Amino acid sequence: MNAQLQKSSSKEANLSLKGSDIGTLYIVQHELLKDQQVDFAGVILRHPLTNEYWMRVNASKGSPLKEIIKATETAIGITSELKKLIHSKLKGD
Repeated sequence: MNAQLQKSSSKEANLSLKGSDIGTLYIVQHELLKDQQVDFAGVILRHPLTNEYWMRVNASKGSPLKEIIKATETAIGITSELKKLIHSKLKGD
């Protein structure tokens, strides 16, 4: 995956992401929207032939980039727990 910061300010961050899956970005978006400091988090497919996605995050307090990092780390932790649960259930059967 390739991520580039398109625009950044104290309250807004715009990212361009290539080589990703929109499902993964929706998980990060979901985690962002659970945070009280995040006013907006959106993901769109820029064009189906380029496989480029855009993500925009607006934060009322704190850095939007730090909020993206925090949401990504939370999503990774949750999926890791899910992976362990699935492996334990498969081994138990």
